[in-house]
Amino acid sequence: MKDFKSYTPEEPDKDIHEKAADVNSTVELAKTLSKAMNGKSQGQLLQTIIAEAERGKREGTLTNADLDNFYNALSPMLDGFKRKKLKEVITRLKSI
Repeated sequence: MKDFKSYTPEEPDKDIHEKAADVNSTVELAKTLSKAMNGKSQGQLLQTIIAEAERGKREGTLTNADLDNFYNALSPMLDGFKRKKLKEVITRLKSI
């Protein structure tokens, strides 16, 4: 993962063509991320995410609102234990 800042929530007033373009770019992003994460353990992925988030917080390019958006986007896809772990990580990152 290169940058949390690139995440933006969907805007409700977009027309169908803009939404289709967003879906295509999201699919391409998913493909790229899948290739980058292939063969890495869950621990390695978590370390990478935390390191990038810490760098972003220190550089001022990652805000607490960005972290909340990331949590809200990702948490529905996780089970209870992983959701709790993600919340702990987000809370730790917010304190930086």
